[in-house]
Amino acid sequence: MTLEGKVALVTGAASAAGLGFASARMMARAGAQVMLTDIAADAVLARAAELQGEGLKAEGMAHDVTSATEWEAVLSASVKAFGKIDILVNNAGIAVLKWMDALDVDDWQRQIDVNLTSVYLGCRVALRQMRAQGTGGSIINFSSVAGLVGIPGAAAYAASKGGVRIMTKAIAMECAKENIRVNSVQPGVIWTDMQQVAIRDNPAQYDAINATIPMGRMGEPDDIAAMVTFLASDASKYVTGGEFTVDGGLTAQ
Repeated sequence: MTLEGKVALVTGAASAAGLGFASARMMARAGAQVMLTDIAADAVLARAAELQGEGLKAEGMAHDVTSATEWEAVLSASVKAFGKIDILVNNAGIAVLKWMDALDVDDWQRQIDVNLTSVYLGCRVALRQMRAQGTGGSIINFSSVAGLVGIPGAAAYAASKGGVRIMTKAIAMECAKENIRVNSVQPGVIWTDMQQVAIRDNPAQYDAINATIPMGRMGEPDDIAAMVTFLASDASKYVTGGEFTVDGGLTAQ
């Protein structure tokens, strides 16, 4: 799954244990030049520096994914730094987990803005650039198993992730003939910073969560990064409009 000669833009890549950074790192190790972005400016610059320390080609940039203006700036900076964009990974997201009667309008709108509208904004600018280049491309949008099955207390999160999943298919149909592929990834329970904090505060939860997963364990960020790298590479050149669930069998039950 070589990515030699390709340029990738990955959002939400500031967390050292996050899915965005794992994806950026694996793609960079596969040969891609990578622009990492995140609203946490200092942290994303540190992650880019880590990759540079490995001798990999990476840059970092502050980025509010809910801003159309900042999307234009990030796209422009990425092209200026690396000459083009072949791959977009829309990973940035937040989780607003509240029961419906406690979910106010601001909570709802923030969830939709960060998880769904941001993907629309990113796909729009990336498609424009990829079409201008005329050499195809790959867009990978992060959904979630919460976009596949009902989870109590996750109505806003589920709406945003379900929206990403079906929007991905619609966009894929619009640009398939231009060899621009658009797919979504549905991670299950992954051992990220969020999970580590939750388990530290409630150790018994670890065993309870694992008991619900057929494979008996949480996934690792690199499990998701491997799927992203596959979808970014020419190994998946006939794959578009797909949804790829990486959850240890959780939603197959």
